[in-house]
Amino acid sequence: MINDIISMNGYGIYVWSAFAFTLISFGVLYTAIKVQLIKEKIKFDAKYLNLNSNKKKAFRAQEAYKGILASNSVSKI
Repeated sequence: MINDIISMNGYGIYVWSAFAFTLISFGVLYTAIKVQLIKEKIKFDAKYLNLNSNKKKAFRAQEAYKGILASNSVSKI
């Protein structure tokens, strides 16, 4: 019974290889996106966390900064 499910009347090699390719592709894509997100967060922190108090106040008033903070608090990647 298990052999019939795995072999799928001779088409199993194609089905399972396509499934494996898709699974591996999703894993690679997830990893690449996560690495890029970490790199961008490091660049953002390096650019904006070391500002003096006057520049911090001006920067926090900008809409783009509020949008970035809102998206970072929701994202759990």
